[in-house]
Amino acid sequence: ACTALTLILEHKVEPVQLGAFMMLLRVKEESPEELVGFIKATRRHLNAFFPSDFPSQVDWPSYSGKHKHHPWYLLAALALADQGIKIFMHGAAGHTQGRLYSEEVLAQLGIPISSTVAAAAVDIEKNNFAFSPLRTFCPVLHDIIDLRNTLGLRSPVHTLVRLLNPSQSAHLVTGIFHPSYRPLHQQAGLQLGYPSMAVFKGEAGEAERKPDARCLVQAINNGRLMDEEWPALMRERQAKAQSLTVPHLAEFWQGKVNDDYGEQAVIGTMAIILKQINQYENQADAMEAAQEYWAQRNLSTIS
Repeated sequence: ACTALTLILEHKVEPVQLGAFMMLLRVKEESPEELVGFIKATRRHLNAFFPSDFPSQVDWPSYSGKHKHHPWYLLAALALADQGIKIFMHGAAGHTQGRLYSEEVLAQLGIPISSTVAAAAVDIEKNNFAFSPLRTFCPVLHDIIDLRNTLGLRSPVHTLVRLLNPSQSAHLVTGIFHPSYRPLHQQAGLQLGYPSMAVFKGEAGEAERKPDARCLVQAINNGRLMDEEWPALMRERQAKAQSLTVPHLAEFWQGKVNDDYGEQAVIGTMAIILKQINQYENQADAMEAAQEYWAQRNLSTIS
């Protein structure tokens, strides 16, 4: 797997070979060992881009986009950053039609998009948050993700980039859509030696806790595999939003409108991350802190 992806990253394969390889793997489903090989190949490719002292604590991949509910995870990340937690988020936009992606939403909220790794480091030092598109640090993988509409299926690269942790952060938090990929990520993360990682089935596949459903978080803590279930925060399933608009997110952040689902999604997501980065020992304390952080957010962060 490492050799194969090295050839791909070095442009040493024909397009038809690339398509056949990616689709056969997708049908077979990649193994943890294959994912480890892919990560090792990509890491070698990225060594010249990310310095070992890149200033982030949490690596947060965002590759799914949202189509049923607003991207509340973005507000969770910004609220955590307000409290001094340094977050590096990365993603790719536009590969599935009809979805809101982090890059476009953040830009409309007035949050800068980091065009280089150096710029991302500066943004984190200044604001405790940075978002970089995948194309800025690994254009080959970005181009493969863009093949989704051509091939009709997502490729293993969608899994790879979630596990990549290009920022070499101490903590990795990622969301998946298909539950069968949850232990796959966990096992691969363990083999990669990640000290802290949390993966869960998030809303639409993003790392966003669904407040109207139970949430199983499969994690790695100091080399140990741990599974933890978080309860639903709302009694009934909520209908999809009638429309998804960025101004609604901005007004919600600024306290101008209420959104019960959104508030529970933001606070619930923050709590999972706070517990994963070892700031709190139990769910109750993490939830209480998340509520306080949300109440203390800087209303001027979003324009």
